[in-house]
Amino acid sequence: MHFQLLTSFLVFQSLFSCTVETVNHTTLTEIKSPQERKMKPLKDTSFYTLEGRFNTPVNAIRKSVDSSSFAFYLRNLPLKEEGAQVKYYDGDIKRNSAVYCAVVDLEIGKKDLHQCADAVMRFRAEYLWKQKRYEDIHFNFTNGFRVDYTEWMKGKRIRVSGNNVEWVQKTQASNTYQDFWNYMECIFTYAGTLSLSRELNPIPLNEMQIGDVIIKGGSPGHAVLVVDMAQDTITQKHYFMLAQSYMPAQETQILVNPSVPGANPWYCLEDIEDEIYTPEWTFTRESLMRF
Repeated sequence: MHFQLLTSFLVFQSLFSCTVETVNHTTLTEIKSPQERKMKPLKDTSFYTLEGRFNTPVNAIRKSVDSSSFAFYLRNLPLKEEGAQVKYYDGDIKRNSAVYCAVVDLEIGKKDLHQCADAVMRFRAEYLWKQKRYEDIHFNFTNGFRVDYTEWMKGKRIRVSGNNVEWVQKTQASNTYQDFWNYMECIFTYAGTLSLSRELNPIPLNEMQIGDVIIKGGSPGHAVLVVDMAQDTITQKHYFMLAQSYMPAQETQILVNPSVPGANPWYCLEDIEDEIYTPEWTFTRESLMRF
């Protein structure tokens, strides 16, 4: 979302019909009648992963995912301690702390690069890198030039002259994490919401999955990532959780749902009508896309 304008934090008066009560996410045996069930807090601050930190809404359980999947990777993102503040790339603190309820504990570098679409691409690529699926790591620059990580691994680097882009051999073959991060910073520099939206495939909102992207390509534009989902075992309603980076470059944060009280991160899919309201951007319901 490079060169985009910051939007104001939106506050909405109407509430989602989905309950914001929470229960422990680990077992179905605790789901009882309203009179019998034991209420659980929204957060368990003794845990430092997304799944451990946040309990699901009442009667809901997390969707089953494979341990090698992108969904599992996102659900187990490391979180900073409760109360941690989002930091910009230069160490300054994001003033509007009301938009998030947790901070992802991953380095973002020292340059003003890790913004909204960049965080989405970073999580996808880092998951693939850890899975050693190097051939699946590729992104397009805004001008359409495709940048494959397998070429970067060979020691090739990008030369940009105006709108002309080419590979040049610069160093020996290598595949360290620092090589990977240097590749990602190159992607961050020349790609954004516009190029990413052209790479992704539109998905009907009711087919949402963990790992999908809600995106508006352009300048200004924005992108947020679906990092967890759960389903009510009684009503069958679907809940989802969103993460974002923003500009200036900043740590990834777990967003609150601005339409419910209590810094609650769960959104209810069935309550979305024409627009998806997030704290710093409003998307249309046609904005859901998938890698």
